[in-house]
Amino acid sequence: MTSGFPLGATGHFPTSAEEALEMEFLVTMTTHVPDGTSERAVADVRTREAARSGQLVAQGHLLHVWRPPLEPGEWRTLGLFAADDGVELEEVLSSMPLRVWRTDEVTPLSPHPDDPGRQTDGPGRPRPEPGVPEFLTTFTAVVAADAAPGGADAITRPEAARAKELAAQGYLERLWTLPGEGRALGLWRAPDSAQMDAILESLPFFPQVSVQTTPLTPHPSDPARTGG
Repeated sequence: MTSGFPLGATGHFPTSAEEALEMEFLVTMTTHVPDGTSERAVADVRTREAARSGQLVAQGHLLHVWRPPLEPGEWRTLGLFAADDGVELEEVLSSMPLRVWRTDEVTPLSPHPDDPGRQTDGPGRPRPEPGVPEFLTTFTAVVAADAAPGGADAITRPEAARAKELAAQGYLERLWTLPGEGRALGLWRAPDSAQMDAILESLPFFPQVSVQTTPLTPHPSDPARTGG
């Protein structure tokens, strides 16, 4: 099946053929510690949060966790979670000790046919090198694929091929469809922001999309760092 990153996407939720798969969710977790809370109480909650995160990793619910760019005083985390549905995800999030001080913004992620994490053919992806920066990119189509010269197929086929190339080179880690027409989310590794920009500009659909790039920094509870 041929599809491009965002231009061939429909922003669908899993179809009946996909319902057997666990759903994935990107969760923006923002914590506001009440004024007057003692440092001891904060340390206790954070210790219990780390322990619970380890349990969720072992259960397969917590897949990845990062820190996005923060302003002074901000306490915000991005998490990639897996659950059977939104109800189970809420149970998972409610079980985390920091939830008493935290608000969660949940974005459901639908399977994308070009996602390297779903590919079963071709050579395997190289193991990520430790310490290589990660980036999240949000793609939004600004030109309809069928409005481009040659139509949608002329773009989506090269996109799928380029996605495989970038995955084989260790740059593209994951790719999902976001809710809404013509939107996709990518997880990447690149040495720096300049290289990340060059990778994005090499994508066949680049002139047809707007791209928002979020640099990520490691989180101590990230399964990729803890061996989960």
